[in-house]
Amino acid sequence: MTRALSFPAASLAFLFLTGPVAATPFFTTGNPDGKMAMATRPDSPGKFEIEAADDFVLTTPTSISSATFTGLLSGAAIANIGQVRVEIYRVFPADSDVLRTSGPPTFSTPQVPTRVNSPSDVEVTDRDTAVGNLSFTATALNSIFTANNTVRPGGIHPTPGQTTGGDGPVTGQEVEFDVTFTTPFVLAVGQYFFVPQVEITTAGDFFWLSAPRPIIPPGTSFPPGFTDLQAWTRDEMLDPDWLRVGADIVGPTPATAPTFNAAFSLTGTAVAVPEPATSLLVGLGIVGALGWSRRQK
Repeated sequence: MTRALSFPAASLAFLFLTGPVAATPFFTTGNPDGKMAMATRPDSPGKFEIEAADDFVLTTPTSISSATFTGLLSGAAIANIGQVRVEIYRVFPADSDVLRTSGPPTFSTPQVPTRVNSPSDVEVTDRDTAVGNLSFTATALNSIFTANNTVRPGGIHPTPGQTTGGDGPVTGQEVEFDVTFTTPFVLAVGQYFFVPQVEITTAGDFFWLSAPRPIIPPGTSFPPGFTDLQAWTRDEMLDPDWLRVGADIVGPTPATAPTFNAAFSLTGTAVAVPEPATSLLVGLGIVGALGWSRRQK
């Protein structure tokens, strides 16, 4: 017969394992710089999926409860926003079919110049308004904002035609999205990619705006031992591969191309992982609490 932990034991274990820590912003890439705008959207009727990704690092296990990202609405208004989705990827080759043993024959070899430091083939996890584990508010900022270059729908091409120089400037409404994960992301130590997607229910597009690379104040510097990776993108035709927005698409060569971050921030709570001695104390506390519970009965 299964026995549930008594309340004293469960409470003691929870305090040792987590502890009360307030959720605070712990990472931001800073403010949009107007250099690049990247289309990113979920699959919807008449519109194929596009993903844009930028990275962040966790040096302690973390529960991520909310985020912001800043983009541009072109040919659309806030009232036209539909589904909003956030995906989390690890860094290739994690979660990836390195040997290309699955998928259609055309994907037996990579369609891109490199996969080094790209997002993985498939996501680790996601949150979505369509499921109900993500909510958001969209706040209008500048009514007229221009990005100098874009990666638009249809602007992503497999090698050798990947370097297009970009799709030119775009002007629209600058919007900040404040998203709450009603089921927080709980992630281990490591480097990840953040991928927001916004559906526009009418004509028009959403573009995620770039932020300075290297990061400058008020952005958060990467911790020692980690490199701030540039932004990547793909659409469903390029899947499972990814292209570097600057080095591959803008060009003209990876060595001379500009590179980009994307404008976002993360808020969360560090989740304490007990040391071995602490784990022993937790175990003893649970055993003692169970004994106390039995004696009371």
